Amino acid sequence: MEGFMEIIRVGTQPSIKGSEDTFSGSVRIDRLFSAPEPAQVMVSSVTFEPGARTAWHTHPLGQILIVTAGCGRVQKWGGEVTEIRPGDVVWIAPGEKHWHGASPTTGMTHLAIVERCEGKSADWMEKVDNQDEGNR
Repeated sequence: MEGFMEIIRVGTQPSIKGSEDTFSGSVRIDRLFSAPEPAQVMVSSVTFEPGARTAWHTHPLGQILIVTAGCGRVQKWGGEVTEIRPGDVVWIAPGEKHWHGASPTTGMTHLAIVERCEGKSADWMEKVDNQDEGNR
């Protein structure tokens, strides 16, 4: 197969609003890249307004988050809530139940890098309960 290079121009793919089923608060997702098969990698820039976050979820092949702006939080099931800031890189292992999002007072943007496994990149679960945040 002959190699090729593709340039995806900024503004050519519309932003989408994070689904109320998988996010709490205001979240904007900008899909940056989805590799053609046989590659399976996908990259999105995700912007969380203050207090916004994902629901609990897992990724079959793991996830990498690269914080690019603001102040956020991440928590794995059973672990402590950890603050994340620009330049931080978070590796989430395959199958690890977790959530991530903005701090209560500051928005946060990160690049999310995942791979599809049999067409699926995430398994979504219940929303994070404010009262038990940090106690799981």
